Amino acid sequence: MTPSPAPSSVLRRVWVRPIASLLVPGSGQLLAGQQRGLVYLATEVWVVARALALAHQGQRQRHLYRDLAFNVARRRFTAARIDGPFAYYEAMEKFVESGAYDGDPGAGFAPEPDSTTFNGSVWLLARRTFFVDPDSLPPPGSPEYQGALAFYQQRAVTDPYRWSWRDARLEQDVYRAAIRASDEAFRSVTNYLGAMVINHLGSAVDALITVRLGGRRGSVPRVGILDGPRELTLTWDLAF
Repeated sequence: MTPSPAPSSVLRRVWVRPIASLLVPGSGQLLAGQQRGLVYLATEVWVVARALALAHQGQRQRHLYRDLAFNVARRRFTAARIDGPFAYYEAMEKFVESGAYDGDPGAGFAPEPDSTTFNGSVWLLARRTFFVDPDSLPPPGSPEYQGALAFYQQRAVTDPYRWSWRDARLEQDVYRAAIRASDEAFRSVTNYLGAMVINHLGSAVDALITVRLGGRRGSVPRVGILDGPRELTLTWDLAF
């Protein structure tokens, strides 16, 4: 009489294929001789390839808009290139000019007064936030003025980052298009990484259900891929 396998041994065998599929989608199905494991594996390869291609595209567009920003809008103000955070490049997309950081040509300090520039818009927001009347300046030593000044100095663009797209509006349009293309590419990478996680989980659940149901008729999941123009859909259904 053949002894029954120990419960711990059976439990380990039950989880071998699901864990294998969780690590490498389709591997659990292939270990069981199920050809649909190739669908999970092919999906993984395709999703990773698309994510890498989109990440490369996003990086290429990022380099393009940063190069445009420096060579066209910033070089006249500084010879040393210092790349800023993404919020800085978003501001360059919306405003033609940054304006000066210090509008006082003398020894004092005065925020940029032109509210059509980025720095001027920051100073306008500071005045609206701290002053009773944004068009009436309180004494420079007052808490209201000092609070507005600190607000401005924390958010305004300093001279090493100053820009102007004046007489280069066509280049600014190309710059905007490059930012949108880069942002969309990186957003798509996130979507594909989410699809990759779903593919891992779907393959693992598929393997677990198949092990628990013993591959009975009607218990075989059906998987497929729907690639839309803006999204990837992994279909998975199981009839009981």
